[in-house]
Order: sequence, then C-alpha cells, then structure tokens
Amino acid sequence: MRISLHGTGNGVRVSMKLEVNRRRWIALFSLLGVLTAIGIITGLWAVCAPESFYDSFPGFGLHWVRADGPYNHHLVADVGAFFLALGAISGAALWYRDSVIARVAGFGWIVFGVPHLIYHAFHHPEELSTVSYTLSLLSVLALPALGLAALLVAPRERFPVPEPTPFTVRFPRRGNTGR
Repeated sequence: MRISLHGTGNGVRVSMKLEVNRRRWIALFSLLGVLTAIGIITGLWAVCAPESFYDSFPGFGLHWVRADGPYNHHLVADVGAFFLALGAISGAALWYRDSVIARVAGFGWIVFGVPHLIYHAFHHPEELSTVSYTLSLLSVLALPALGLAALLVAPRERFPVPEPTPFTVRFPRRGNTGR
C-alpha cells in the first residue's frame, strides 16, 4: 500500500493506493465475459434447438457441424450441455469476481478446447471449403487460448479490493488566546 499526504489549509489529505493490478482484473473480466457469452449462446442453441444447431452452426451461411457427419440428437445436446456448463462456471467467476473460480473456468476451457482442437485439426470434412475449414480451426483454437489467457491473467489476490476513500485529518487552529 502506498500512502500519500497532501497539505491543505486546515489539515492533511491522506490518500492510499493499494498494490492491486487493475489492468489484470479488467482483462480477466473481459475474458470471462467473452467465454460466458460463447458458452451460454452456443450451449443454449445446441440444447434448445439441436437440429438447427446441427444444420446451421455457426450461422452466417456456414454449416460446420452438418459437414462432419449424420445428425445425432444426443451428441448435439451433450455438446450444448458442455458449453452451458463452461459458460456457467465462467459466469460464476464473473459474478463472484473471484480469481480462483476464474482460474478453474480457464482450466475447464483448456481441458475441453484442446481435444476439440486436436480433433478438428486432424479431421477436415470434404464438404468444408478451405476458407470455412480455416475459420472453424481459428474458432476452435480460440476456446483453449481464451481459457489459457484467463488462467494466466488472473491476479494473485482472490478478490478485487476497492481503493480506500481519501480522507482529511484536520488540525485545530490556533486562535487568539488574549495574551
């Protein structure tokens, strides 16, 4: 903690700065927000509308899942549940503003994302164009990369601590004592 003192006309203004890396907290909350959104949006889509997910994921006229084999309701719903679970733990870390939960969430995205990436890196469906395949690999690479970033950027302190409010210590004025 750094303490600074500034003289005023009737006392001393005391300010305290904690040695907390605010940039790390901002980066962590941003990463968790992105991971939460990815998990919840992808998961809800796959769980609530599995055929739509299968036919048109990721949207924008692309069809990455359909190109990889026949429709399987159970498989699509399970993938959606995985995404929802990871989105939930990322959202919990964001809600509770807890760096330990954030590290667990980041680790979970790595554990899910690395095998997912390996599968897609070595399996190029014939129906996917080179551009579509490249985009799918980049999106699949983003999951463990964002998880690793959350794991590494999480600050040492478990919770962000607010800066103490500055205060003024007032000294009594010397008045005329009549002497």
